[in-house]
Order: sequence, then C-alpha cells, then structure tokens
Amino acid sequence: MADFFATAQTKAAPSGRVAYVNARLFDPESGRDEGGALLTDGRQIVDLGPRLFNEGVPEGTEVVDCGGFLLAPGLVDMHVHFREPGHEHKETLATGSRAAAAGGVTTVACMPNTEPPIDDVALVHFIERRARDTAIVKVHPIAAITRGLRGEEIAEMGMLKEAGALAFSDDGLPVYNSRVMRRALSYSTTFDALIVQHAEDPQLSSCGCMNESETATRLGLPGIPNASEVVIVERDIRLVEITGARYHVAHISTAEAVDAVRRAKARGLRVSAEAAPHHFTLNETAVGDYRTFAKMAPPLRSEADRQAVLEGLKDGTIDAIATDHAPHDQDSKRLPFAHAANGIVGLETLLPLALELVHARHMSLREVLATVTIRPARLLGLECGRLAKGAPADLTVIDPDRSWQVDRDRFQSKSKNSPFDGRAVRGLALRTVVGGCTVFRRDG
Repeated sequence: MADFFATAQTKAAPSGRVAYVNARLFDPESGRDEGGALLTDGRQIVDLGPRLFNEGVPEGTEVVDCGGFLLAPGLVDMHVHFREPGHEHKETLATGSRAAAAGGVTTVACMPNTEPPIDDVALVHFIERRARDTAIVKVHPIAAITRGLRGEEIAEMGMLKEAGALAFSDDGLPVYNSRVMRRALSYSTTFDALIVQHAEDPQLSSCGCMNESETATRLGLPGIPNASEVVIVERDIRLVEITGARYHVAHISTAEAVDAVRRAKARGLRVSAEAAPHHFTLNETAVGDYRTFAKMAPPLRSEADRQAVLEGLKDGTIDAIATDHAPHDQDSKRLPFAHAANGIVGLETLLPLALELVHARHMSLREVLATVTIRPARLLGLECGRLAKGAPADLTVIDPDRSWQVDRDRFQSKSKNSPFDGRAVRGLALRTVVGGCTVFRRDG
C-alpha cells in the first residue's frame, strides 16, 4: 500500500465559489454517473454536469481537480456513539467528527446513551452547541425514547423533536415493556418521528456475550440466541400495525429478523432497518480465542445469518448501512471476554467495507452508495445525500479501487477498538467537504 498523509482541518466558514473539475459525478439518487464538473457557492451546490466550464472556470473561482475520481454526496451515518457527554476519554464530538471526515462521512446521527442520556431539551441543545463549536462534520442528536433510558416512561418527544432531535432510540437498551413501546409508537405518529429500536430481549440474552452456537460452547461462553432479536422485532411490528408508526430496526443481525422486516414491508408497514458492516463482513469465528475487539451487541452471528443480512441488503429489505461506531478505551476492552465492553469503531472503515459488496459483485455501486447517502438521509428527514442543484455542498471524492490495509494506529478516532486491523481493503475517501468547506484531504 502506498503511504499517505492525512490532514484534518478545523471547521471554518464555507468558501465562496468552488469548482470541482475532472470529476466522475456520481449521484445514487438519480443514477447520474458521468464525467463532468460541479460548482458550489457557499453551502450549496449551484450547478453540475458534463458541459459545465466548457468555456473555462470563471475568474475568482477556486478550482479543485478531482483527478477523475468519484465525486459523490458525503456519506451519512445514522448510528454513531460519540460518548459526549460522560465518556470523553473514549471519544468526543471533535475526535469522532475527525474520524467521520477521514472516512468520507459528512453527516452523523448520535445515539443518546450518554451520561446523562439525551432525554431533555437542554441536552439536545448541548449536543448541537458542542457540534457547532468543535465538530468538523454535521452532527445531529437522536433523543431517548424513555426518560433515563429506563424503559418506564416515555420522554417528551414532541419538545425534543422541536428542539432538533432527528429520531428516538434507547439504543444500547431495548424498550422491553410492550405497553411503553406502544405508547411511544403511538405518540410518535403525532409528528411522524422515527422510532429506532435496539432489538434484544434481555431475558433471553441474559448474561450472554457472543452468539449462541457450537463456537460459544467450545469457548465456554454463554450465548445469545437469535430469538432474542426476532421476538422483539416481531412484537414491535405488531405494534406498528396497531399504531401506524415509523419503526426502524438498528444493527439487524439475524436471518429471522431480516425475514420479519421483509414480510412487514410486503404488507405495506412503515418498517425499515439498517445493517452494520461487521454483520455482513464477519461472522462469529472472528471471536477466535476470546478476541474482545470482535465483541459487540448484537453479537457477530453465524455464517448463515451473515449471508441473510447480505441478502437483505441486496433485495432492499435493509435500507441503510450504519456503523454503530462505538469507541472504547483499552481498559474497557482488555478484560476477560465476558466482562469486556461491547462495540467497535467503524467510521474510518465504513466506505471500504461497504465497497466490498461492489468488488464482490453482490451489489452495484449505485445500490451500495445509496445505502450510505440518500437512503439514511431520507429516513432521518435530511436534505443531504444527493448531488443536485440546491442540495447541500456536502461531498466526498472517492477512489473506489485504491488498495490499502487497515491500521488502527492511524485512526483519527480517539479509540482503536477495531477487529479489522490489518485487513486488506479497497476504496478510500480522498477529500471530504462539509457545507462547502474542505474539512479533510488525503495527500499521496
């Protein structure tokens, strides 16, 4: 792998007029895939096309040569944990946003399982204020479904949404009480909010720490059955039938849950799902001999489950790819497997792992990039994720074929807990533009 030097720049006011020339314009929404140029002015795209600048770039316009590489909408990750407030030693909005920019991600949605949880208006405003002051990508809060993430009393979702919350989730914990979940789904229909569920039955998961299987038995580790996920998904789908709410399954991992979502969509219910890259690129064997960097919730599943998640992406049952970026310090991971924290970092490996689906010919480039741009943007009600006149000037320049090797020591994230360290991959973000301002550029 050729060496490179990456620079992350602090967020600044948007540039004036910037011309991106010698680009392969690629828009997953419209299907545009052609050589050409794109012009931004401030925070918006003002023009694009194959004949733009045929007579030259106007004087006073900054020029960025894309070198013939893809110029695509900036990636949208609808599921990250930036740990602020409460666990800033693991990640902050500043360090997490640098990791996002290095991965070509321009917009993220932060989960509310912070300390304290994001369950009131003041905390939504805190995240927005800290993001404005310290982050170099766009950071949007997802607020809690229930107060204190306790699953007992629903939060004031109307006020939280008005304050800026994009969606609602108790992620990290399920809303286990059926009555509370029904009330939350019913209440959410008042303002058409998205309810995001961490689908896990805690009674079935109990003290499990990896997938229930022969591998778990061999390692002497308590297992988590597939039923733990699917019984919650199927229960919630029944509640969606009653309420008509918008419901989203976070980090789906089992064949049974994928099939439940598929059937719900066939019935016209407003049900969606996301998959994390580790659930379609790895299976339970990655745990090896108690490798805690491969411990996550939901756990890595069987090869049959991995294939089912892949099939769900291919047929559109699974709407989006999201990282579930979950940074942890070494002290949290370097423990006996049963006691180690769940989760991995993922923002800087999102693009190449998603592109593995293209290189393996499972999906087209348009289909894959749609799962990390326009489709999550639509689920969250955002205007980003597309190349079009009037769209936000959130862009990434991508070399889809650049070969490199994952090296966690070079991550921008404060934490390094990745099971992909040393993995040979293809596809790299060369430049990331947020609101018309270049926030990341890779040299070499």
